[in-house]
Formats: sequence, structure tokens, C-alpha cells
Amino acid sequence: MLRTGLSCLFLAVMSPSAMAAEGDQKQKVEAVASEYAASFNKQDGAGIAALFATGGIHVNPMGPRSDIAEFYQGAFKAGFDHEEITVDQAWTLGTDMAIAMGNYRLSGKNPSGAPIETGGIWTATYVTEGGKLKIRLLSAMPKPSPQK
Repeated sequence: MLRTGLSCLFLAVMSPSAMAAEGDQKQKVEAVASEYAASFNKQDGAGIAALFATGGIHVNPMGPRSDIAEFYQGAFKAGFDHEEITVDQAWTLGTDMAIAMGNYRLSGKNPSGAPIETGGIWTATYVTEGGKLKIRLLSAMPKPSPQK
């Protein structure tokens, strides 16, 4: 009985701090997402690339890419000029790693002036590099079109 009582006390004491750590991590991930969207909206591929850790990878349906700035220059050239990002969940993985997931929406106008839009789900692994949380691996997958 004493052992069960101590276990419950331990969980009661640790749970709020564990929940606070998860909340703090989500705020850190949201800050990265905000910087990411701001760089995208300024059409700053180098700014986006700076948010990635050394050797960072972006994975989309076309495969993995490590040339982050060049990849985004292609998106800007296609006409995308606005991104919205939400962080739905974030989890701490030790003292210097995290994972998170959320949604994204890209919009703009194609070269002929027609509106374009896409959106989907992203997941990311983050590491601390140079004292900052950086993206090590970002996967972004478009949501499938509704079937008719």
C-alpha cells in the first residue's frame, strides 16, 4: 500500500512538470514554424534553409531533398507566395530533440495568373544545434483530393 501511495505521489508530482515541458516544447516548435512561414511569405529560401540543422532533409512525395533553399526557390517560381502552418502536437525526445506534427497550406498564383493552392500534413524531427531548435527532418505530404 505504501509503495502504491508513493507511486501515485511521484506521478502527481512529475505529471505537471512533464506536461509543462511538452507545452514549452510546443512553443519552441511554434516559434520555428512562425519563422518558417515568415521566410516563405518573404520568398526567402535561404531563411527557410537556415532553420534546418546541418545535413537537414526535406521529404515530400517527390523524395528527399537536402538543397532546401533551391527547393523553395522552385516553389516560389511556380507562384506559391503564402504559407500558413499549424502545430498540432509536439513531443520532447530527451534534452535536445523533439518531434512535432501539424498542417500546412500554400497559396499563390501560377505564371498565367490563376490561383493555386495546396495543403497537407507535416511531421518533423528537431535537434538543438548552436543553442537553437532546428529541423533535422521535415516530411510534408499533401492531403489527397476528395474522391468523387
